[in-house]
Amino acid sequence: MSNALTSEQIADFLRANPDFFESNFDVLLNINVAHPHGGRTVSIPERQLIATREKVKLLESKLSELITFGQENDALSEKIHRLTLGLIACTSQDQLIDTLYLDLLDNFQVPHVAVRFWNVVLPESPTPEYQPVAAELLQFVAAMTGPYCGSHPVYETNLWFGEHAPHLKSYALIPLKQDDTFGLLLLASENAERFYTDMGTVFLTRIGDVFAHCLARHLSLIPAPPSE
Repeated sequence: MSNALTSEQIADFLRANPDFFESNFDVLLNINVAHPHGGRTVSIPERQLIATREKVKLLESKLSELITFGQENDALSEKIHRLTLGLIACTSQDQLIDTLYLDLLDNFQVPHVAVRFWNVVLPESPTPEYQPVAAELLQFVAAMTGPYCGSHPVYETNLWFGEHAPHLKSYALIPLKQDDTFGLLLLASENAERFYTDMGTVFLTRIGDVFAHCLARHLSLIPAPPSE
């Protein structure tokens, strides 16, 4: 019968005797293991050092990613802050829309922006923002709990961009709400990766909230009928 210990028994012994190598340090130094990146062998302490260095490199890479992500968020937050101040300073509906369109183009590089209103009193000279929309779209927007991003337009919304419609590949729909939904802010891009399904929508939500709040000062909203 063989008296050789199995690898599992050796592992159990070392776990039960964590001070073994402290009292038998020469054994530790004379054990060689395969180098993780080559054919030669190294001592266990050297192998541990290699593993530690690799972990440090990985952590440094992750930290660099987090720093870059934080810097990008800070820059985006600053842009949204400036847009917010610009919208608050507007004194008319037309100025609000023009300010939003221009800021999204110049500072956020969003080339295509459209707005539609409903449940509001029509002005004497309605602008394109008051064009009627399909009942299905009204229901879709009313049910939204936040912005929608994706590669497919919702109903006829891509047609709002006229001759550019065939070239658009990604969309962001942002509902405009106060007590009730009264409109939609639509962003579009030829870049399929600009507005993707799983992207974060915190900043889009903030833009929509500020825009809707400022618009409510200049639009005559029609309250929804009370539910029975």
